[in-house]
Amino acid sequence: MPAAPHVQLPPTDRVLSPRTGWTRAHWEAVADRLLEGVAPYATPGLAQYRLPGRAGWSGVVSDGLEGYARTFLLAACRIAGAGGVGAVALIERYATGLASGTDRTSGESWPELTDCSQQMVEAASIAVALHETRPWIWDRLDTAVRERVVDWFSGFAGARTWDNNWRLFQVVSEQFLASVGAPYRKEDIEGGLDRIEDWYVGDGWYTDGDGRNFDYYAGWAMHLYPLLWARIAASTDGADGGRAEVYRERLAAFLAPYPHFFGADGAPVHQGRSLTYRFAAVAPLWTGALADCTPLAPGLTRRLASGAVRHFAERGVPDERGLLPLGWYGTFLPATQPYSGPASPYWASKGFLGLLLPADHPVWTARELPLPVEESDQYTALPAPGWLLHGTRHDGIVRLVNHGSDHNGPNGRGEDDPHYAKFAYSTATAPDSAPHAWTRNTDGHLALLAAPDGTPSRRRRIHPLVCETRRASSWHQADVPGCEAPFRVTTASLPHGPWEFRVHHVQAPSGPLPQGVSVREGGYAVAHELPPQARTGPGWALARTADGLTSAVIGLHGWEEGDTGVSRQVEANAYGPHSATPCLTTSFHAPGCYVSLIALSRDTVHPEALRASASVEAADGTVVIRLVDGTVLRWEAAE
Repeated sequence: MPAAPHVQLPPTDRVLSPRTGWTRAHWEAVADRLLEGVAPYATPGLAQYRLPGRAGWSGVVSDGLEGYARTFLLAACRIAGAGGVGAVALIERYATGLASGTDRTSGESWPELTDCSQQMVEAASIAVALHETRPWIWDRLDTAVRERVVDWFSGFAGARTWDNNWRLFQVVSEQFLASVGAPYRKEDIEGGLDRIEDWYVGDGWYTDGDGRNFDYYAGWAMHLYPLLWARIAASTDGADGGRAEVYRERLAAFLAPYPHFFGADGAPVHQGRSLTYRFAAVAPLWTGALADCTPLAPGLTRRLASGAVRHFAERGVPDERGLLPLGWYGTFLPATQPYSGPASPYWASKGFLGLLLPADHPVWTARELPLPVEESDQYTALPAPGWLLHGTRHDGIVRLVNHGSDHNGPNGRGEDDPHYAKFAYSTATAPDSAPHAWTRNTDGHLALLAAPDGTPSRRRRIHPLVCETRRASSWHQADVPGCEAPFRVTTASLPHGPWEFRVHHVQAPSGPLPQGVSVREGGYAVAHELPPQARTGPGWALARTADGLTSAVIGLHGWEEGDTGVSRQVEANAYGPHSATPCLTTSFHAPGCYVSLIALSRDTVHPEALRASASVEAADGTVVIRLVDGTVLRWEAAE
C-alpha cells in the first residue's frame, strides 16, 4: 500500500517511530496539504470556503463559514505550533477572512448567531483558534475588526442552543469574550457546564444529551470543550471553580481504555455518527497531553494518533484535490448526517491539536510504543456505555460488542440508526448503512421477520444487563407486524478470540401469533472493491473479501432446520462498493433459544470445524457452551 497517495511526506523514522515511521514533520505535511487543498475554494475576501460536494441544510453561506471556521482551527494548530515562524501567509489569510466575515458590507459576511443556528458550532472553532493564535492574529487586529468580532460573538449571550454538546459551543465562545475583556454572560457559561453534569455516567463517559447516545462525541466534544474552556479561563483570571481538575480526572479515566478502540492498522472502531470527521477520534488523546492528565505513555499517545491519520492517508484521505470528502475513505454519504455540508469533515482538524505541543514535548520525542492489540489478545469491558471490546493480535482487528448505545431519545422512541443499533462493530468493517440496505437490516442484527413480505423487526431502545470482561448482555423489544404487543429479545455476547458466541432468548407476547414468523441472524458485513466470495453449508454461511477478510455465522443451537445464505449489497458500505453478509434463518417456535458463533477474522475460517468444536447445552434459560480447548462459556437468561 502506498505511504500516502495524495500527500508528499518526509522520510520515515523507524528508530523514533518503529510502528508508523511518522514524526511531527509528517503531521505538519498533512496539515499543510489540507490547508493548501481548500485555498482554491475561498471567496475573494477569504471569509468563506465554498467546497465542492453536497450542500448542508443550513445553506451555502453557512457551509462557507463552516469551511473557514474548521480550517481555521487547523491553521491555528499549525501557526501556534510553529510559534508563528514560517506562518505569515496563514496568519494573513485567516486574519483577512476574519475581517471580511464580520463586515456586514463585505458581500461575504457570516450569518448572525441566532438560537440553535449552525453558526454556533463554527463560532466555537473560531473562538478556540483565536485564543490559540492570540499573539499572531487577535493582538494585531485593527480595533474596528476586534469590535466587529466581539459584536458577532455577542449573539451567543442569552441565546438558546440544542440541548447536547452544543451547550459547550456557547461556553467556549463566551469564555473567549471574557478573555478579551468583552461583555459576556457568566450564567451562560455556568449553565452549560452545569448541564453536562447530567450527562456524565461515570468511568469517564458522557452521553451526548439525554438518552444513551454513546459514540466518539464523548471524546471529541464532551471532554474536549470543557478542557479547552479551562485553557481560555486560565488566561482570563485563572479561576475555574475547581471544574478543570474534575474534567482532567474524567478524561484520564476515559483515556485509560481508549487505546483498545484502535486496530493495529490504525483504524478506529467504525461506530456512531459523524464518522466523516475521521481522525478527530484522536482529539482526546492530544487533549490529555495538553491538559497534562493523560494516563498514557507519550510514545503510546503518538502511536495511536499517528496510526489513525496514517491509516486514512494510505487510503487516499485527503483525496487527489487535497480535500476531505463527505464519507469515510472516499465520498460515502450514508456515513454522514443530513445537516452535513461539504466542509463538515474538517472537524477532523481537532485531530491536529497535538501540534500545539512544542516539538520537544515527550509525545513528539519519545519512542513509539505498541498498541494493546499488537501485544496480545484483548478483552475490555466498558460498563458505562455497555460495550465490550475484543481484539486479536494475530490479525490486529478490534471488535466492539454493543449492549448499551442506541441513539434513541430518553423515551426510547427515536429512529434507530445503523451506526448504533447493531450488535457488533469493528475496525475492519462498517455496517451496511445506505437506505436501501438499512431497510433490509441484515448485518449485525437478530431480526424477527413477518410473513408475507419479510419486514424485519428493529433494535431500538437497548436495555443493558451485564457488562464484564468476557461477557455482556442486554434486552430490547422487537415489534412484529400483526402482533399487538412486542417480542422481548434478550441477548448475551461471549467473546473468545476472534469469535463471539451470541445467545438470544426470544419471548413471544401472549396471545395468537401471525403465521410464518421467522428468525434471522446476520454476521458482519464485509466490503471491498470486488464482490466478496460467498459460501454456505449446513448451518453456516461465510463471506470473504479479495484481501482475505472473512465474516461467518455458524448456527450452534436453534438453527438446525433453518436456511443459510449470503445477503449482497451494492453501494451500501463505507468500506467498499460491494458488501456481503452471511446469515441464518429459521422458523420461530416459542420459546426460542438461538446460539450462534459470529466470526470476523483475516485467517481462513473453517465453518464445519468450528461447528464441530463447540457443543451447546440449553435448558431452563441456561446455556453452556463447551469448546474443544476446554473453555466453558456459561450464561443464564435471568442475569
